[in-house]
Amino acid sequence: MSESTTDAAATASDDDAVAAASASPGLSRRGLLGLALGGGVAGLAVGAGAGLAGGVALGRARAADEAQTAYDFFGSHQAGITTPVQEHLHFASFDMMPRTDRDDLISLLQDWSYAASRITQGLEVSATGAVGGDAEEPPDDTGEAQGLPAAGLTITIGFGPSLFENEDGDRYGIADRRPASLQRLPAFVGDDLDPAHSHGDLCIQACADDPQVAVHAIRNLSRIAFGRARLRWSQLGFGKTSRTTSGQATPRNLFGFKDGTANILADDAKALEQNVWVAASDDPGWMAGGSYLVARKIAMLIETWDRVRLSEQDTIIGREKGSGAPLSGGDEFTAPKFSGSAIDANSHVRLAHPDQNDGIRILRRGFNYVDGNNELGRLAAGLFFLSYQRDPQQFITLQKRLSTDLMSEYIRHIGSGIWAIPPGAKSGSYVGAGLFA
Repeated sequence: MSESTTDAAATASDDDAVAAASASPGLSRRGLLGLALGGGVAGLAVGAGAGLAGGVALGRARAADEAQTAYDFFGSHQAGITTPVQEHLHFASFDMMPRTDRDDLISLLQDWSYAASRITQGLEVSATGAVGGDAEEPPDDTGEAQGLPAAGLTITIGFGPSLFENEDGDRYGIADRRPASLQRLPAFVGDDLDPAHSHGDLCIQACADDPQVAVHAIRNLSRIAFGRARLRWSQLGFGKTSRTTSGQATPRNLFGFKDGTANILADDAKALEQNVWVAASDDPGWMAGGSYLVARKIAMLIETWDRVRLSEQDTIIGREKGSGAPLSGGDEFTAPKFSGSAIDANSHVRLAHPDQNDGIRILRRGFNYVDGNNELGRLAAGLFFLSYQRDPQQFITLQKRLSTDLMSEYIRHIGSGIWAIPPGAKSGSYVGAGLFA
């Protein structure tokens, strides 16, 4: 990756650059140039041509600005939870290798944290990187992100139930520190889970606005894990299906509906405290400031859905496909009215709404996915659902509530996993340090 994300970082040492990189840099020179050119074209054009030129220039400027964005890996919470949702995902689940010990696990988390603190700033995984080391040795960095900016990359690391104890017992001396609520999810109606795409000792969520940056992150963290952990399964995602800031427009899923309209937003501190962040009073104490991540790979029966008439699609979801407004009236952000309204009792919106679930809310960060086609020539596509919650029971309650969801006829849950997401690491430390204190 590019060895600088700001002018200050460009002249600093590598380690200084990690600390100096800005979390939200200003508009780049390329972006300013794009705006200037757009303004010049717009001044000469007339009618729709002027608007088109200005829109293209503004879009390019925003893309350039987003590409330069860098988020600090260190902090009270891990990045990638309330961070503005990026456009691309590479999610990976890992299992620790047989005969590894506690020291292997700690060193892996230390190495991952150090590498993550660099690549999230647009740096390579080490000072020598892809081409600066001994030519007779494999390079430290795989090199496919050389010259690319940070692109808003976030790295989020989690611990699965099996890390604490599995069929081999308490491998790492941490079984007594396992959160009581960190258990494999129960079976739900509609589950058709593939073990090859479920569970795992560890997980890494890499999100970025450039897919190559996200893939580079998982590729290099997988390589760093060699001999200590192996990749169990991974998933690529594109096109976010929820928003985490008020400045983001509500995106659409592959069924064509706006998704995540009522999601918890990053500036809603009260909702985050109540629903997402583990409190100091919660058990265990080392998880304070962390969260719990649920991942569900949900296959959408695209071809079947595409033959459903529009009015029925609206009924199934409980919202208008075009505007996103609830069928009870108003606009997208109007609160649905369930009593005596046009919203079906088994619509997705009604069953999932907090008003119907004792106020339960979760923070969603899902992505669309397309894995080519299946043996019948149909799209192997759907939603890679990611949710963060203070307690896994929040998700379990909601998912059980969706057992009569009209949408269930058009989806299948084919992958699943749950991980404890520790709080963020302090500078110079590593993710999960509190677990071993």
